[in-house]
Amino acid sequence: MGAERGDAELLRAVARGDAEALAALYDRHAGWLQARLSRRCADPETVREVLQDTFVTVWQSAGSHRGTEAGGWLWVIAARRLVDARRSQVRAAEVHAAHARREPDGARAAAPSAEERVLAGLEYGDVGTALDRLSPELREVLRATVVDGLSTRETARLLGIPEGTVKTRAMRARRELRSALARLDASPDALGGTV
Repeated sequence: MGAERGDAELLRAVARGDAEALAALYDRHAGWLQARLSRRCADPETVREVLQDTFVTVWQSAGSHRGTEAGGWLWVIAARRLVDARRSQVRAAEVHAAHARREPDGARAAAPSAEERVLAGLEYGDVGTALDRLSPELREVLRATVVDGLSTRETARLLGIPEGTVKTRAMRARRELRSALARLDASPDALGGTV
């Protein structure tokens, strides 16, 4: 049934509460989403949860999608759900570590992975502070291309701007991000720090 319907038509049907349309979207996109998430996260349980959360979000917000294809939009949702899951895991590990430090038997929590430290740095460290100083249009291009891993074409579709504009904004965003990071490094009261 969904094979002959395009993504936009399926999403309009999902927005009207059509569970079969959601199933068709899932059948069409879940495989590549799972493969792409698995390249970013080695924990299959986390990948399954993120995939499920992605399609719950699609069910809840299908009416907000604009455009003809859903691939880029779905990937942004999935990538953000993965970041959220990692942040939750980092917070849980920090709580566990704090509790373990108080344990008399000396139990210790495992050190956070490199990816967990990078994600925490994006939110709380110098990079997050520098990102916040960028204009929204530059920040959204950087998040889509770097954090979410979208191609230039996918980012253009997602944001509704030409590919050339994506490339220009990405160059400008990187230049401004480098400058903001340099200013933070030079500042005597920089928030930064290591994660």
